Amino acid sequence: MSDCERGQLPPVLGQLFADGGDGRTLSSVLPAGDVVWPDPGYAKFTVDHRPAFWLSDLPVSGEFWAGLRAEHGRSGLWPVLLEDSVQPWSAGQIAPDAVAEIDNYHAAAFMAEVWSDWIERANTDQLELLAPFGPQCPGPAASGQLAADPGVVADWYAGLVAERRTPLGLVAAERGADALAVMGWQGALNHNEWMIPLAAVVRSWEDRFGARVVGIGFNTLDLSVAAPPVTPEHALHVAAEHWTFCPDSVVYSAGTLVDYAEEIRGRNAWSFWWD
Repeated sequence: MSDCERGQLPPVLGQLFADGGDGRTLSSVLPAGDVVWPDPGYAKFTVDHRPAFWLSDLPVSGEFWAGLRAEHGRSGLWPVLLEDSVQPWSAGQIAPDAVAEIDNYHAAAFMAEVWSDWIERANTDQLELLAPFGPQCPGPAASGQLAADPGVVADWYAGLVAERRTPLGLVAAERGADALAVMGWQGALNHNEWMIPLAAVVRSWEDRFGARVVGIGFNTLDLSVAAPPVTPEHALHVAAEHWTFCPDSVVYSAGTLVDYAEEIRGRNAWSFWWD
């Protein structure tokens, strides 16, 4: 009986782990695909001893994603639905980072820094964007109340994202937020030069709002949310966080924090895109 028949990780997936995937199992039968290595010409300052993630050749269904998510505890592989599969994914336009670096950053500190930097450069007439907070950063919002199991909500949202006909990525990561660093996603590069602080923010949202990383694109990020803000006040506070994480999603959609807060109140999915 082969390793795959016994449920052990196929050798190609074992490459994603420092220990070769020892003791990890996967019962799902994967479609055709292969591992992706960073392009040395793109990730000039990283030294990679193993591939960043595995990428399927063809799109997969939301149901298939859900099955892999359910196996994450045994496989150690977090599934992501990847848009724009040639650029950056199969082209290797990625810059993997050490997950341990995420521990050095906190959502509150990142939020305060972005807020302060923008206030220093803003004109007086621009401050209405951040009303009612103005120059004073409100800090991270309180946790939401779980309306459903985060895994169930993630599976539901994966069904919607998969309708875009996206291929599958598998990342050796303990949680979805860490996958952003492991696979070297650079989608928010025009907002923040290093993705590690953003991964720290997503970790915080996983803990406070039951968020789960479902889809990633060239410059987009799709999260399911099991504990969204449901009151106008809470949604406004969360909107302030979203603005520091991804200003473009606020400025180019609703235009103000107040209007954006109404868009996200009670919603079980958060989508971000960076210009």
